[in-house]
Amino acid sequence: MNTAPLPLFRPLAWPGLLLAVSLAACAGQPATAPAPASLTGTEWRLEALGDSAVMERSQATLAFPETGQVAGNGSCNRFFGSVRITQGQIGFDQMGSTKMACMGPANEQEARYLAALQKAERYEVQGRTLLIHVQGMAQPLRFVQTRP
Repeated sequence: MNTAPLPLFRPLAWPGLLLAVSLAACAGQPATAPAPASLTGTEWRLEALGDSAVMERSQATLAFPETGQVAGNGSCNRFFGSVRITQGQIGFDQMGSTKMACMGPANEQEARYLAALQKAERYEVQGRTLLIHVQGMAQPLRFVQTRP
């Protein structure tokens, strides 16, 4: 009869085995991109309209006061509307604005800015910078955060 002692249970081997199994399970999984930052409650000042700098002391802004709502200043006039934001995609709808007198370069900038928002496709936040990529524009709209 064989009376050799049974091998002892080695509790320190289990955590290593569990780690190896976990890593093997994840190896075939694609990395998921981080979720885009929420824009609700933020306010931004327009710095660049595609490849053009905005006018000095420009009043062009963009705010997301509540989920699904957008407001701001086009350069002369206040605007408002609805916004759809889903996984980095963005679209502006039902836009309206005041009709204050707006002359020369400010009027041209406002028209270009509001037209660009209507063609927005996606966005990204890089620190305190918001980039909105627009259909037909080589460079995105660039904003700097003013709130919070």
